[in-house]
Amino acid sequence: MTDLTPEDIAAAREEGDLAALLLLAAGITPTVPKQPQSAVEAPCYHIARPGAWPCGTAPSGPSPGLRCPACRGSQPTT
Repeated sequence: MTDLTPEDIAAAREEGDLAALLLLAAGITPTVPKQPQSAVEAPCYHIARPGAWPCGTAPSGPSPGLRCPACRGSQPTT
């Protein structure tokens, strides 16, 4: 990098890059701060069920209700 002009410094101030410009002029490579890691999301996967309705769809009409004890939990049968 060559000599800095007042116009270079003014332009860097307007863009908010004055610190980076001065570091580059001194021969130092500016580093980008690490971004905070977001919470790990649950993986999005699909369990294939041959013969079942496609995911996101349902048959028309009322649902038959929960029949197996594991799905019912503490709900009484209907």
